[in-house]
Amino acid sequence: MPLGPMIDSAGLVSRPDSHATVEAMLAAPGGPLFSFELFPPKDDDQRRMLWQTVRRLEALGPDFVSVTYGANGSSRERTIEITEAIAQHTTLRTMAHLTCASQPVEQLRRVIGWYAAAGIRHVMAIRGDMPGGPTAPWVQHPEGLRNATELVELVRSLGDFCVGVGAFPDLHPENHDPDLDARVLVEKARAGATFAITQLFFTPSRYFELVDRVRSLGCELPIIPGIMPVTRLSQIQRFAELSGADLPAPVVDRLERAGEDPAKVREVGIDIATEVCHDLLAGGAPGLHFLTMNRSLATREIYARLQPAAS
Repeated sequence: MPLGPMIDSAGLVSRPDSHATVEAMLAAPGGPLFSFELFPPKDDDQRRMLWQTVRRLEALGPDFVSVTYGANGSSRERTIEITEAIAQHTTLRTMAHLTCASQPVEQLRRVIGWYAAAGIRHVMAIRGDMPGGPTAPWVQHPEGLRNATELVELVRSLGDFCVGVGAFPDLHPENHDPDLDARVLVEKARAGATFAITQLFFTPSRYFELVDRVRSLGCELPIIPGIMPVTRLSQIQRFAELSGADLPAPVVDRLERAGEDPAKVREVGIDIATEVCHDLLAGGAPGLHFLTMNRSLATREIYARLQPAAS
């Protein structure tokens, strides 16, 4: 199954309605969606890299891009700035991330107001990690929210937003309870979320098991898989830091068999991610969300491989 709009001689043709929400696109007939995730730059060099990536992704005509929301004040400010700039200076449908970690409700209200003023109508509402990462114990801010469900309710109460939420094929690192993960996802849908994007993972069967558990609870929330190719051996540990779960042993074995040749490791990593994407699309996933780490080449290669040979 081809991914997103089809390739023509000028690149990828955009979907007909550039003002449609992600919710509406997921409900409409047509191919699966595709999207990319970026993170706020820390310095001028990273800013230049980000904008190079944004322009290259813009040429592909993705269904949306998102910008992650950091665990500290300066990173959050950069997120707001970059999200607004992408929304105002590109043709990309832009989704803002928002977490309730370490923040009072009044601060969250201000951020939501900033997003609305910038014309942003898509918000990814996530509880978020503590500064110590996904395995650090969660501590509610004394004037903050308890969880992502309450954050969804807050966002929906403050405007006409299309709200996405997180999902965990490899199980939430705090609870390791698949049934609880499904129930929490259903609660977020009942609070007003209209789609979910998963944490990165490499075992397609885990994704489909999550979908089945959610459907068994009577919830039809679309769940978009999150994809990040591992193109360097140093990323193996980084994967665990980002997701709270180790890379599957078969994936690590394939990467390590590539030896010390960086080009070979990269090729294997892209092969693995492409195989995962094929399996997910063949099984009916409604789209793919690529975590680019602000470097688009690997994900653009994967996208090209997913297109029909005749395109």
